[in-house]
Amino acid sequence: MFLRPQTKEEIEGFEPDFTIVNACKVTNKDYKKHGLNSEVFVAFNIEKDVAVIGGTWYGGEMKKGIFSMMNYWLPLDGIMAMHCSANKGKHGDTALFFRLSGTGKTSLSADPHRFLIGDDEHGWGDEGIFNFEGGCYAKTINLCAENESDIYNAIKRDALLENTFVDAESKEPDFYNTSKTAACRTRSTTSRTTSRRRALSDGQAMYHFLSGYAAKVAGTERGVTEPTATFSACFGGAFLPLHPTKYADLLQQKLQKHSTSVYLVNSSFGPKV
Repeated sequence: MFLRPQTKEEIEGFEPDFTIVNACKVTNKDYKKHGLNSEVFVAFNIEKDVAVIGGTWYGGEMKKGIFSMMNYWLPLDGIMAMHCSANKGKHGDTALFFRLSGTGKTSLSADPHRFLIGDDEHGWGDEGIFNFEGGCYAKTINLCAENESDIYNAIKRDALLENTFVDAESKEPDFYNTSKTAACRTRSTTSRTTSRRRALSDGQAMYHFLSGYAAKVAGTERGVTEPTATFSACFGGAFLPLHPTKYADLLQQKLQKHSTSVYLVNSSFGPKV
């Protein structure tokens, strides 16, 4: 999901900076006593650089766990950590798209005329924008070649598929089978979409960034079956170990330093997002 070594030499002598223990079969029976919403838990020990995940088979917990730690480490070094997608034009111009999970970051950023940097987790340092991951993490629910050909055609043999049924004989994935969950995912994709946009001042940008007004959609949280309006600070409140204003201050510094244009984008044409 993150570093993708190409040779054996790259992993010889490798020492991890952070370790995740995935105890997917272990549950917390006393979750109410601990103030949790379910038996599922994700616990971090920042001093020992280790995390334990229990009660869930969702691979996104490992991905978002490391993302949460990046959101802790990087701002302390003056690097902006962002829950967004990113692409780059042929002249080196970069665009960022801040949204919640499942609400269109992949579709907005993947453009055949621009280079896709990544679709979910990025940093903004003095040398530019960089991706935390080794690819993209796109939703595949009801995916078909007719409606989303770029995403569909990007899925090759040995691709990482999550929560996806595969036919035992044909070995073809069934993206319409959501009998277990709607949280179906794959790696690496391109796509296009049409959107409306509005230019924002720096003050307006900070307001919308801190408000994080967006939507919860099916397949992103337990019990969510229809789009529901929500607020999530910095469009990633669940992954922020520091106060939201820390990230807002860093973003404002980057915007002013680089004279960055900011737009409010409505990709739904409706009131649900």
